[in-house]
Amino acid sequence: MNIKKKLDEYLKLYLEPKKHFAGVFLKKTNFESESFACEDAIPINNYIEDNKEEDTFQTKLFKLIDERGLKDSDVYNKVNIDRRLFSKIRSNKDYHPSKDTIILLGIALELDESGIEDLLKTASYFLPMNTTYDLIIRFCFKEHIYDLNKINEFLYDHNCKLLNE
Repeated sequence: MNIKKKLDEYLKLYLEPKKHFAGVFLKKTNFESESFACEDAIPINNYIEDNKEEDTFQTKLFKLIDERGLKDSDVYNKVNIDRRLFSKIRSNKDYHPSKDTIILLGIALELDESGIEDLLKTASYFLPMNTTYDLIIRFCFKEHIYDLNKINEFLYDHNCKLLNE
């Protein structure tokens, strides 16, 4: 099957309107007027420590680069990321890159679908299943399509913003 036709079927599958439950509403709660008993609750600091993931975006990214035996320049040159931006990511542990930058890094690292989801998650991003752009990106990782020109062709064909403009 032609890859463009496969993409169109994938988009149709996830973008068709779904039936929704009607009449389900959440009751509004006025938190200011209620008091909560916290004696039995887990203190927030314990909760954070128990549930915080060890890998930050920066540590996860450079672990992936090292596992693949790549040089930094291999990664940023493959997808035309500015060397200064990449240097900022490497040197500033608190730097928060854009979703598109992380997608480009995932393409350079040739991650699979779960790999890009994990990398995006470390920076508090994800690929929802309800937008054409995100479905195309997800599809490309699922199908192991890492050619930036091909990905941008798919995005262009569906009137989406292009990567690395």
